[in-house]
Amino acid sequence: MIAYVKGTLAHKNPSFVIVEAGGIGYHINVSLYTYTKIEGAEQVTLLTHFHVKEDQQTLFGFYEEQERNLFRLLISVNGVGPATALVVLSTMNPEELRAAVIGEDVGTIRRVKGIGPKTAQRIILDLKDKMVKESGESPTMLSPQSNTLRTEALSALVNLGFARPSVQRALNRVLAAHPQTATPEDLIKRSLRELSS
Repeated sequence: MIAYVKGTLAHKNPSFVIVEAGGIGYHINVSLYTYTKIEGAEQVTLLTHFHVKEDQQTLFGFYEEQERNLFRLLISVNGVGPATALVVLSTMNPEELRAAVIGEDVGTIRRVKGIGPKTAQRIILDLKDKMVKESGESPTMLSPQSNTLRTEALSALVNLGFARPSVQRALNRVLAAHPQTATPEDLIKRSLRELSS
């Protein structure tokens, strides 16, 4: 198995790069997230996932371990292949994806091209517990009451004109720091402070 490829960035575009290492050019599929991280680089180290099918061997590359872990979690979901997983990671950065899964935000996941309502639900169902366990986040943050608060606050803040991904990050920080937040108003006020800092 190839764990990583380190070398000169010989060619790059938003969907794949060619990294020359040891006289060999490796064609590596990447997400937009990874592409933006390495766009100006000449030398790169990409963590890799080697995917083998009957008729094809494909190398996927990631700028950081968290993104590779999320890719592997996504392809473990029935109906989500490597190409779809890469589209998910090109549409949302790792933090936004984790926030959407842990917050059971079906709407955000459905906005990814090629993901329908059933697949979005399956991603949440299959991955939420794994992501919570992996991150060690407080279960209190994920109680039904917190999810209702989160949904109400998210809707209100988006209606105020804030970008959904920024709001999701702010809500995650507030709920992690103050798991006992009891009212949507309190959550919105704390999140507004996060968004304006």
